[in-house]
Amino acid sequence: MVMFGSLNGNISFVRINIINKFLLILACSVLFIYYMKLDKSPQLEPVQIKMEKKDKDDRLNNLNKPSVRFNDVAGLDEVKEELAEIIDFIKSPQKYHKMGAKIPKGILFHGPPGTGKTLLAQALAGETESSFFSASGSEFVEKYVGVGAKRVRSLFEKAKKSAPSVIFIDEIDAIGAKRTTESNNEKDQTLNQLLIEMDGFNSDQTVVVIGATNRLDLLDEALLRPGRFDRHMFIGNPDVRAREEIFLVHTKNKPIDKSVDIKALAKRTHGMSGAHISNIANEAAILAVRNNKTTIGIEEFNEAIEKVIAGLQRKNTVILEKEKRKVSFHEAGHALMGKILNTDLVSKVSIVPRGEALGYVMYAPEEDRYLTTTEELKNKIKVLLGGRCAEQIIFGEISTGAKDDLKKANSIAYQMVCDYGMSNLLNRVFEPAFVKNCYPMIDKEIKNIIEECYNDTFEVLKNNSNLLSTIAHELYEKETLSGEELENIIQIHFKKYGATT
Repeated sequence: MVMFGSLNGNISFVRINIINKFLLILACSVLFIYYMKLDKSPQLEPVQIKMEKKDKDDRLNNLNKPSVRFNDVAGLDEVKEELAEIIDFIKSPQKYHKMGAKIPKGILFHGPPGTGKTLLAQALAGETESSFFSASGSEFVEKYVGVGAKRVRSLFEKAKKSAPSVIFIDEIDAIGAKRTTESNNEKDQTLNQLLIEMDGFNSDQTVVVIGATNRLDLLDEALLRPGRFDRHMFIGNPDVRAREEIFLVHTKNKPIDKSVDIKALAKRTHGMSGAHISNIANEAAILAVRNNKTTIGIEEFNEAIEKVIAGLQRKNTVILEKEKRKVSFHEAGHALMGKILNTDLVSKVSIVPRGEALGYVMYAPEEDRYLTTTEELKNKIKVLLGGRCAEQIIFGEISTGAKDDLKKANSIAYQMVCDYGMSNLLNRVFEPAFVKNCYPMIDKEIKNIIEECYNDTFEVLKNNSNLLSTIAHELYEKETLSGEELENIIQIHFKKYGATT
């Protein structure tokens, strides 16, 4: 009987344990299901939090969409026409898909700095109301392996989620340079990741990659091929008509005096980029405020142009009379050679120190030139050497004042030999990578060009030493001569003594 009772007690105990375990499992299951529903049910999220997240997302999307339009970009009509197709493709992709056309995956802007490459990329995104993701090539360069590639992936993932979108990579040569046996492993991985991302777009994703560089020759061939950067567009310095349009854009919201001739300003800013012109307009406005004027006059624009070209005027610099006289002859030598050889129109000669220069001559070309002959290049060198020759003729010695002139003269001679085939080597040109192997031969040709130009300049100025002294004396007294004043001095001298060249 006892044993029987004990057996019944054990059976009851086992049943209780089983029931407890079942209840525990059931309770855990209920709690698990409850938390899963709590995590997934959108109705459990407060409405206020949802609205705040939506507003935040909308603000971020608006920040990524530039307000710049093509109307804000002046002087690049041909490039804008080419980009119009891409804009139309993004806005109306169906009609292109019917023809089996695909949107260009990449556009590469190359050219000198300050010509509007970044502005064009922003305008493309603005015209299509696409999200704009901007990055610099240097942002992807890291010493830790894999970091750059990860940043490339992250950038493209954001762009795909926000499609249609525009990715702009400025200074792309920082990560897109040619791969060599000596190149950095991290840099190669970053470039490889960029190549993969540009090659891996889905056809239904409207993502356009725009790259910008000043050194197209440095980029890897794999990056330049069609399928990655399909279109290469050169963005050069604006011509005279484009400079006029850029001036109008940067002065439309400024109180400009009626006497200011925009066309004349465009002619005077030959060779300048859009960034230079924007800076000139801004400096002129600042000078007008400094002078307590209500409008921006031609005096402010003239001062702004000189400030951009020659640097800030050094008003408190004390120059010895001997040095001032030497600078007067130096600048007179430049100006006289410019007038005799008729290279460019001299607009101003000054011995007022600006920047690092103790004097300067400003030129205003009458027209834009795209081709230059051998004689014209040599004449440019002769004008640059005019200052040193004048010092040697008058003082019998030379000074350090020709440092910048010599750099420019040697640079032109180098281009004549290595790039243009304008030397005794005839039609030979030399790639930068092979210059060091042929440098003695190249150096000999450069020396011949410089010596020939120097000897010719010396003879011309020596034959016109009286006129040189007259110009230098007037410049010494007045410190600044306009182009008209210089022309009058030369005309009076030729009437009195006759031309000697």
